[in-house]
Amino acid sequence: MLMAHPDVLRNLIDQYETLGLLHTEGADDPEVRQRREDVAYTLCVSTGTRDVDAALAAARHQRAVAGAGDGAFLD
Repeated sequence: MLMAHPDVLRNLIDQYETLGLLHTEGADDPEVRQRREDVAYTLCVSTGTRDVDAALAAARHQRAVAGAGDGAFLD
């Protein structure tokens, strides 16, 4: 399976969390909701999962593994 670059995963996690904050702060904006769904889908595809919670866990794990390696992925 292809693996997303750790920086891509970090960006997706950041976007998902930021959009989640916007949503919980009462901004029930359809554009924010759609963007969050799009980012969730991209996270799932990037991690080979079907559930956003599993995708977030997998993305965080993949980033941790890449960070614990020799740094080759981060160049």
